[in-house]
Amino acid sequence: MRVALLATVALSLTACGQAARIDAPPQLSPVAESTELVAMQNPGLPLNLQTGLPAESASLWSSGRGSLLGTGRAETRGDIVTVVIEIDDKAEFSNSTNRSRSAGESLGVSDFFGIPQRIDRRLPEGSSLGNAVGVNSNSDYSGDGKTSRKERLTLRVAATVTEVLPNGSFAIEGRQELRLNYEIRELLVTGIVRPEDISRRNEVPYDRIAAARISYGGRGQIDRAQQPRFGQRVVDAVLPF
Repeated sequence: MRVALLATVALSLTACGQAARIDAPPQLSPVAESTELVAMQNPGLPLNLQTGLPAESASLWSSGRGSLLGTGRAETRGDIVTVVIEIDDKAEFSNSTNRSRSAGESLGVSDFFGIPQRIDRRLPEGSSLGNAVGVNSNSDYSGDGKTSRKERLTLRVAATVTEVLPNGSFAIEGRQELRLNYEIRELLVTGIVRPEDISRRNEVPYDRIAAARISYGGRGQIDRAQQPRFGQRVVDAVLPF
């Protein structure tokens, strides 16, 4: 009875939690807790203090970011760079293996001081030590495998420089969430970028990002409908068969 009571309470709490989300849309992640906002609030030292170069504020042809000759590219922690994701991959693998082996062994004793002849007289009719042992073996193996995959994704996302590494490269992170009715589309991009790979339009392609981690998915009513029920997942994890 105690076990049944505990199971009933657990199911009731689970049902209440599910019922609370029936009419409520999924919530967006709070921006105040994001890594990008922390990097923007603590941008670090200016470039002229990092490199020890004198400031160019007195020059008429300054190359600062706000001047006419400035590049406008990301240069320090807290800056924003646009990541261009254009993935169009297609891969096909086909493997075939065939193996065959055949072997035969024979052993007989025909003459050994006349002993085999004497033994043959006592053996059953048709038996002889002339062909005492015979072994034959045959082995065949065949394997066939094929893998086909095709992926296509085109996206653009603004990422923030979260850290300037000792070698001058930028650690970037970008998050984007879009809620449409009761479904949220999520995009996450992280990685390491070299400053010289950032174009004058302040864009960097995904194939120039080292240690790139790109995640694209969603959560909401459609995502929950595509997932198996909680009880089914528990049963699949517990049952050994």
